[in-house]
Amino acid sequence: MSPATKELLKKVRMMVPPMLEKFHKGMLGRVAVIGGSENYTGAPYFSAMASARLGADLSHVICTPPAANVIKTYSPNLMVHPIMRESPSPTPPSQVAHPVIAMLTHLHSLVIGPGLGRDDLMQATVAEVISAAREKKIPLVLDADALWLIQQKPELVKGYKECVLTPNVVEFGRLAQAVGVDTEGDTGRKGCQALANALGGVMVVRKGGVDWISDGSDERTVTGEGEGGRKRSGGQGDTLTGSIGTLLAWRNMYLEGQWDTEGGMGREETLMLAAWGGSAITRECSRLAFIERGRSLQASDLTDKVPIAFETLIGEKEESKL
Repeated sequence: MSPATKELLKKVRMMVPPMLEKFHKGMLGRVAVIGGSENYTGAPYFSAMASARLGADLSHVICTPPAANVIKTYSPNLMVHPIMRESPSPTPPSQVAHPVIAMLTHLHSLVIGPGLGRDDLMQATVAEVISAAREKKIPLVLDADALWLIQQKPELVKGYKECVLTPNVVEFGRLAQAVGVDTEGDTGRKGCQALANALGGVMVVRKGGVDWISDGSDERTVTGEGEGGRKRSGGQGDTLTGSIGTLLAWRNMYLEGQWDTEGGMGREETLMLAAWGGSAITRECSRLAFIERGRSLQASDLTDKVPIAFETLIGEKEESKL
């Protein structure tokens, strides 16, 4: 592990709240995942469970009724809300979005995209929710088909510096093209910074053999270079989004000074650390699961490794390995 990685992990550890007796239910993280449709029920589950297994107190899934019936059978630990609607529902997007928007003030962070799909009504509803979340300054993590929406409407997030996008290489290229950025084939430091700047300083996590994380500035451009596993099964990115969601919730507590904090870190640095920390945890989950499962590794194997990865890389303050 490089000195730079050790230093970043120490800073992430500063954002992890201690488990104090004064904290009540919900204070250690209220995270929601919007996704889950007729054809996709695994992705929102993996994201929400990663959030929960990392340590969020309350983990929600907001999905369609058919998806809710399935996801509820996966785990009783998640709160599943059958609010979303797919075409040809006659309900307008603003009406579908209304109960979701009403939940926002009770959340620390919001993940959008796992299992969302590209249905017109789902996409239009999510656009309403993103606008409302931005107005309420709720931190966002956007992945998968939420990134498809941003390709069509980049103004939804442009300039919103409480937003993390997590594209893979293909999604990265589409986003760059959508906002008129010529990365010259560079999906590393230069390309990641260029896309983040074109979107007004949002945090971009470009997933790959090495993860690049940047808000466009030199001081907040870092790499996630943990070993990871060599099996590229679908759904591993959902562990990333859920992990970032919980770290953003803890970031909120840190910034509010809800315990005897240290480091004096600000909003921009802590957003980068949440994104980088999610990358580090996910890559360690992948490494551990690959050692155990090898070629047969599936996304669910990463879920089981989230608390072990946290313990290995970060740990409780008095038990940290660093």
